[in-house]
Amino acid sequence: MFICNHCPYVVHLIDALVQLANDYQVKDIGFVAISANDIVLYPQDGPEKMVEFARERKFPFPYLFDESQDVAKAYDAACTPDFAVFNGKGICVYRGEFDGSRPSLDVPVDGSSIREVLDLLVRGEEPSPNGQKPSMGCNIKWKA
Repeated sequence: MFICNHCPYVVHLIDALVQLANDYQVKDIGFVAISANDIVLYPQDGPEKMVEFARERKFPFPYLFDESQDVAKAYDAACTPDFAVFNGKGICVYRGEFDGSRPSLDVPVDGSSIREVLDLLVRGEEPSPNGQKPSMGCNIKWKA
């Protein structure tokens, strides 16, 4: 997943995201968060602040800094948050939203879109590519 510290969309769902990781890591699902924002323009997304954010929120997964932005480009990351789910063969089987909630909507933050995909994978099934809704959030802050 591509996230950052300052994005209101990430802040909106971060507690539910941590809960999701805690719920599924015991089911042998791994999680990695990556921040790729330009820290010259957005110093609040820099590595030191990332460590603080991860500790405060008790991240049960690595939170990595993509200084070159090469990883974000390789994954075609577009926004924060942006989620990709891979099956056991390393094939991306889901690319999309966490759930239907948004900071401005009165919709529960429950990770339902991702949970549905992870439940299928745990059962040995593959999600349908037709049911994927794109992520929505703040644009990745690309370097000039």
